[in-house]
Amino acid sequence: MTRGAPSRRTIVIVLVVLATACSAYLAFSVRRMLFMAAPACVSGQWRGCFGTENGVVLMTLVTLPVAVLVAWALARRRRAAGVASAWRTSVAEVGLVHGTVPFVWITLMPGEGAGVVPGRVSLVPLRDLATMGVLGTVGNLLVFAALGFFAPMRFAAVATVPRVLLLGAGCSLLVETAQYVLQLDRVSSLDDVLVNATGAVLAGLASRGWWRTRDGVPSDLPGPAPARTG
Repeated sequence: MTRGAPSRRTIVIVLVVLATACSAYLAFSVRRMLFMAAPACVSGQWRGCFGTENGVVLMTLVTLPVAVLVAWALARRRRAAGVASAWRTSVAEVGLVHGTVPFVWITLMPGEGAGVVPGRVSLVPLRDLATMGVLGTVGNLLVFAALGFFAPMRFAAVATVPRVLLLGAGCSLLVETAQYVLQLDRVSSLDDVLVNATGAVLAGLASRGWWRTRDGVPSDLPGPAPARTG
């Protein structure tokens, strides 16, 4: 191991602590919502737990430390196999799934009139944005934020801003189409696609320093210092 590089145990401890701290902070921020879902989850009423937005958010926070441990296990296995970018790849894969699936699940939850109310479409740009409110806008920005943040770290094919934008917009378009086709009693809105794609790009820009290149990804640990000349 290169001198000065953190040990794997130290990295795992730091990740678990950060995940726990983030979970605690988010739980405190939305504690009223979570308290509404906690009784159903604790009592095993899975419909009330996974069938409500509050329940899905609660389970996402509860399982965050577990996701960190899964990333650690994957990274350890890859490091044993000699993969130089084991940590980066493993964290990107787990983060992409853990940060995207719950939001997609929420957007595909059926409304009260699901199966009865025909699909509705709103194709006028910016018309629905004014009615989203702060919470709705932030929620739409977060739907594919994890995808935009982690996908370029894992796949070189999407490691450009235009491709992250297309990826976010394409995935959002699929979700909106599913809402319409499945008659989930939701409005398939162009503004949702625009905001979802914007969230993916903003998150992608935040992780740009770790994007995978076609020439490969640097090792998780720093390499030896270059020899001095002269």
